[in-house]
Amino acid sequence: MEETQVVRALTALAHPLRLRVFRALVGAGGCGLVPSALSERLCVPPPTLSFHLKELVNSQLVNHERNGRFLIYRASLDSINAVLAYMTAHCCKGLPCVTDTNLTAIAAAETIKLRSKAAFLASR
Repeated sequence: MEETQVVRALTALAHPLRLRVFRALVGAGGCGLVPSALSERLCVPPPTLSFHLKELVNSQLVNHERNGRFLIYRASLDSINAVLAYMTAHCCKGLPCVTDTNLTAIAAAETIKLRSKAAFLASR
């Protein structure tokens, strides 16, 4: 993903209502949602929702598909994952990242090693 695409996606999500719409679509999963359901769920007037959906589609964070007379909107998880990959591409100077989860696992492993060593020394 190129920098301009990432900026466009982040700009789209920088608006509180668009962020809420995107999160609702992520929550809906592959089934997606029709605008009337989104409008009702988020308590947003249809014309306002239409404007913000258009912005999300233009940013490629949301796709839409016509099904009969309905438009079904879905979050593009591939696009948001590409944004996250771009943002973290140079994380930790190319070394494996140390996250809170990793730190917890490392601490647990170190505790087990210390206990094993203490048990070994005590048995001598």
